[in-house]
Amino acid sequence: MAAPGDTYERELKYLLSGETKAITKMVKTCNDEETQAYCSMIDFPFLVIRAAGSLGVDLVALRWDFSFPIEVKSSENDVMYMSKTARLIEQAQTMMEVCDRSHVIPIYAYRLKGVKGDPWRIFTIPSECSLKGRAALLKQKIPKLDMSKNGNFIMRWNDGMKLSDFLAYISLSNYDDN
Repeated sequence: MAAPGDTYERELKYLLSGETKAITKMVKTCNDEETQAYCSMIDFPFLVIRAAGSLGVDLVALRWDFSFPIEVKSSENDVMYMSKTARLIEQAQTMMEVCDRSHVIPIYAYRLKGVKGDPWRIFTIPSECSLKGRAALLKQKIPKLDMSKNGNFIMRWNDGMKLSDFLAYISLSNYDDN
């Protein structure tokens, strides 16, 4: 039997990979804008690789214009405290260090269970790392994880960027062959 989080890792992998069946299922309760954004993945999909679970990365999304590691989280609660377990704290710290060293933007994808419409929200880790090109633009757009008084990360689903808004934003890329 698959681990509980595997279901949502696979869901996100199939959505970003432009798999029609997954997108059709996702957009059943989405509005027109959300639907259009998800459907953009059919024409401009990512190559999405499931990671081995090390370094706090579940998926790696690759495409000619954007590439980023993704850590997938899911919950029935709209707030996730990373201080809940030492593993979550270490995972976030490791992901931030590896991404800073590589100059790539780390993405946290948070799936809230039982939501109609777009159930996914994305965040990035606050960091002083300077990024270049499109990754720098993404870093400015994507909400950062909150920090507790003790310096631990907090994900507030309501404060995240809808995955559909993220997909709409990256669909603004110039796909012309010129």
